[in-house]
Amino acid sequence: MRRTRVRLADVAREAGVSLATVDRVVNERPGVRRRTADHIWDTIQRLESAPLPGLPAASRCPLHFDVVLPAGPNTFMQNLDNQVVALGRELASEDVTVTCHRIEGFNPAVLATTIRELGETSNGLAIAALENPVVREAVNLLAERGIPVVTLVCDLSNARTVGYVGLDNRAAGRTAGYLMGRFAGGRTGPVALIAGSIGLSYRDHQERELGFRDALYEHFGNLTIADRFEDLDDFQKGHEQTNIILDRFPDLLGIYNIGGGTRGIAAALKERGVAGRVIFIGHDITRFTRQFLIEGVMDAVINQDVTHEVTAALQHLLAFHGRPLPSPRLGQPRIEIFVRENMP
Repeated sequence: MRRTRVRLADVAREAGVSLATVDRVVNERPGVRRRTADHIWDTIQRLESAPLPGLPAASRCPLHFDVVLPAGPNTFMQNLDNQVVALGRELASEDVTVTCHRIEGFNPAVLATTIRELGETSNGLAIAALENPVVREAVNLLAERGIPVVTLVCDLSNARTVGYVGLDNRAAGRTAGYLMGRFAGGRTGPVALIAGSIGLSYRDHQERELGFRDALYEHFGNLTIADRFEDLDDFQKGHEQTNIILDRFPDLLGIYNIGGGTRGIAAALKERGVAGRVIFIGHDITRFTRQFLIEGVMDAVINQDVTHEVTAALQHLLAFHGRPLPSPRLGQPRIEIFVRENMP
């Protein structure tokens, strides 16, 4: 696939062809005559090399980007929101505005509707995606209109996005499994999984669970997975689920929290007097998880850098429009492991 930094809609208008035809040519799909394809590439080259009179190429027009994140008490998502606002302030001087939208989580219909509605006025979206066909179709609809979409934190399979910014979540889950096995020190017993999303509707949660199970199966036959529970990334539900787990499995060795709700899990472990005995591994450094590491309630936190992720997502959108980047181009964030002795 050959990339272009101009909007597909602009190419279609200038070349006098449909958006679908431009999309097929840019993505090297069959069904377009050679003469038409050559005309489209000539149009792209002309648009890329010809700034508006009197203006540098980087200042052609203002841009507006939209970031869509799930609402709720998830501290990590709030940290992402805060970073979007902060970076938006920095980009304002470059005629770029960024708006963060918090919507009902775990509802693919709401997310798909939001994507379509924002696509009417936006120059690009970054979304925490739900793995669902209606979301995929909404993203692909925007692609046909020449509007770029980046998946942030949670990827979406078989969608025509311009990039994904987030962890290798299969590797993150394997990391959690390896840590769980090492902390167990050869003891035999059950460990529990707590996932945020209903039916693992977030792809990152799916991949983390698969990685965790793989690592235990391959390296730590002394550990068995008792069950998977769901807390909707809500700390109150996390508290309830942890009490259910402790009642059902009095010999529990550990808990791996795939998503949010960490505050409730930690509170239940402390109230039941098993904090420090039950291994507790979770995700993302926040003001809460820092304290849980210091107290010894959590054993390890697998982190992703929110500043890196928001910056990289907006860089994808800026690059699509041929705009200069606010900093050197960032790649995918790395998996970071923190314990009480090395917190940032």
